[in-house]
Amino acid sequence: MTINAQDYLLEIGVEEMPARFLEPALAELKDNAAALFQEQRLSYKRLAAYGTPRRITLYVEGLAIHQQSLEMEVKGPAVKVAYKSDGSPTRAAEGFARSQGVAVGDLLKKPVGHVEYVFAVKREPGRPALDVLPQAGASLISGLHFPKPMRWGDLDVRFARPIRWIVSLFGPDIVEFEFAGLKAGRTTRGHRFLTREAVTLVSPQEYFEKMRSNYVLVDPAERKQAIWQQVQEQARAAGGRVEEDEELLSEVNNLVEYPTALVGEFSREYLGLPREVLVTPMREHQRYFPVLGPDGVLLPKFIAVRNGKSEHLDIVRAGNEKVLRARLADANFFYQEDLKTALADKVPALKKVVFQETLGTIYDKVVRFGELAGALAVAMGAEEKELKDTLRAAYLAKADLVTNMVFEFTELQGIMGREYAVRSGEEQSVATAIYEHYLPRFAGDQLPATLPGKILSIADKTDNIVGCFAIGIQPSGSQDPYALRRQALGISHILLEGDFALSLGKLVETAYRGYEGKVRLKLGLTDVKEEVAEFFKQRLRGIFSDKGYSYDTIEAVLAAGFDNFSDTLLRLQALHSFRQNQAFGNLLTAFIRANNLSKNAGTRAIDPSLLEDASEKGLYESLLDIKQKVYDAQMKQDYQAVLAAIATMQEPLESFFNSVMVMVEDEKVRANRLALLAGLAALVKQVADLGKIVIEGQGA
Repeated sequence: MTINAQDYLLEIGVEEMPARFLEPALAELKDNAAALFQEQRLSYKRLAAYGTPRRITLYVEGLAIHQQSLEMEVKGPAVKVAYKSDGSPTRAAEGFARSQGVAVGDLLKKPVGHVEYVFAVKREPGRPALDVLPQAGASLISGLHFPKPMRWGDLDVRFARPIRWIVSLFGPDIVEFEFAGLKAGRTTRGHRFLTREAVTLVSPQEYFEKMRSNYVLVDPAERKQAIWQQVQEQARAAGGRVEEDEELLSEVNNLVEYPTALVGEFSREYLGLPREVLVTPMREHQRYFPVLGPDGVLLPKFIAVRNGKSEHLDIVRAGNEKVLRARLADANFFYQEDLKTALADKVPALKKVVFQETLGTIYDKVVRFGELAGALAVAMGAEEKELKDTLRAAYLAKADLVTNMVFEFTELQGIMGREYAVRSGEEQSVATAIYEHYLPRFAGDQLPATLPGKILSIADKTDNIVGCFAIGIQPSGSQDPYALRRQALGISHILLEGDFALSLGKLVETAYRGYEGKVRLKLGLTDVKEEVAEFFKQRLRGIFSDKGYSYDTIEAVLAAGFDNFSDTLLRLQALHSFRQNQAFGNLLTAFIRANNLSKNAGTRAIDPSLLEDASEKGLYESLLDIKQKVYDAQMKQDYQAVLAAIATMQEPLESFFNSVMVMVEDEKVRANRLALLAGLAALVKQVADLGKIVIEGQGA
């Protein structure tokens, strides 16, 4: 029986990689391999990437043993140049045929448009896969990128961690190549501590089973499922449950090759600490799963996942408990020390903490922060109690940064501020605002729920953005050390979700005034406002696109202005809906004809005495009537009604164009007619610039 395809295995064995390196590397390897095999004309049934902390693996099922043959046509000179009148080839034809490695008699004639050309047909037979794969294997390894690659020895090679072995098999055959001083072969390794002997593979098909028998679960999906199942079983046996935590589960999955879950305990005395103080060391530092009781209350237990078998679990458990016990003892000490002074008494210590070398200290920021928050509270309609809470929370918002707890566990900023505020006798509404001012902390995170929390969140993030832009620190490319993009997204989401009629320009100006005269700024207010507006425009594009709006609808609305985010969203929703209305065609036609002609109108004022024809008088009267309807609808922010009203202008506009010539010689009449059209276009542009709309692949 003829074999047309075989499985291909490429395994890169390394020293243990950081957990965060693995998933991006597997995705990149899979994409690169798919592109490479397509380029090399090697077909396959299925391609997948697998991995553990010690290996990155590509497995290709049914890879063709030969490349597909390549046939391509190369265009040469025109026929009239390639052949003489008697049909014999010219030097041009002979030279072209010779350059392509074909006989002159094999040249084809084909028309291209109205001209006939000669073509050389080149046929390249497929090479054996075993001839192609050596270079492919080396290319796939060198094509992987990592956040912080390493070099080792005197090699000019960079990788996540030093490479220790390479397996490269195509069916039973070794695909021979060398990389980083290592020769690819058929020998791999099992679990670092549970196996001693090297593992020899006869063919790719036995890879997964041999790895499993050597205590390595290569498939991340299989490993993750095993971990989660064991964690749940251990939690139930301990009389509790574990909440789903995909981020923690993925990280643990990328730290082990052969998982075994176990239950550990800690002293009940620590349950008196705030929940976050217990969970943070467990989750963030030790990668433990906290165990909750049936009522959702934290139990004095945790679940750890070891990289190994179930032997000697008592020793492993004791070690994990010892480490956590030390962490919790430290946390308890920090907590008790922090409670010795009220949160408000810690604020002066912020004078010694640098916010940014040019922008001053955290205390300086607190002063600006409070002033900006006060102005925002008024603009956002805060009542007297809400204003009072906002100003108090602004003063205390950063105080927990100088606490022992936050110094040790930075993830608890805001959380400990809330806790210490309550313990210091502050009102709960103030404590909540202190916590909420950091929200949202990441994509998909919750937004502040209270008005003081929303005000403080916007004020804090705006102060950061405006300050950085004013001294010339703007995000560029992938560089965003101060996370300004994330903060701008946070502000945008709060304003959009909260339906606040807030002016971005005034917000930026107020924040900028807080810096004037206090620090040396590189950019003036006008430049900062322009750059920050463009920065937010990019964020709005992304948010609206994620909501499912078409790109041209988004561009049309943004082109009409976006200073008020809430109003911008209403206009976007209206245009999106109105595009489904039959009247949209009339609106688009009216706008295009009016806008195209009036772009260069010198004056926008209309002189009724210069209206000569009945049709232009009718258009003027219709425009006056529509303006009032548009104004009334705008006051209600009913932008669909605005668009529907303007769409009725199609008929008088059509009559106008059929009856008069706009570009007449009389300069005053011409300017007046252009002003009339400009007035109509301006009405539309209060909602959107319909010139950005694309219909059936054609620009409007």
